[in-house]
Amino acid sequence: MTTTMFNVFAFLSCFFGMELVAWFTHKYVMHGWAWFLHKDHHLKGEGQVFERNDTFFLVFATPGILLLGIGYLQGWDTPYPWMGLGITAYGLAYFLIHDIFIHRRFTLFRNSNNKYLLAIRRAHKVHHKKLGKEDGECFGMLWVPFKYFRNNY
Repeated sequence: MTTTMFNVFAFLSCFFGMELVAWFTHKYVMHGWAWFLHKDHHLKGEGQVFERNDTFFLVFATPGILLLGIGYLQGWDTPYPWMGLGITAYGLAYFLIHDIFIHRRFTLFRNSNNKYLLAIRRAHKVHHKKLGKEDGECFGMLWVPFKYFRNNY
């Protein structure tokens, strides 16, 4: 495998691997011992710009920043900056889909007829129907169970 192919693999592995990390962290940490930080996201009041839940951004961004820093020191021919870019790209996708499209924290991307994006929105609404930390479902962001693609769900 060439260096370029390996770096592409490192980028894609980290990007899609972050979905697993996000799912696990959301289900077992945010809805577990760190509920005190995530709770306001489920009980959010109108007009609230920042939430305690936003501190998780720092937790998820740190590995990407560290890998980008290591990559800066060791060079682009190593997998480290590509891994950092994969994590960072997932963070950007999360911000665009979760914060802007789903929760509409900014007035962009309000309407869409895209079946995938509508399924993401449906699944997230089901997740937020539970105001407590127990009995939740749909903890991921990019992977959506097929049942949410149906219009009648």
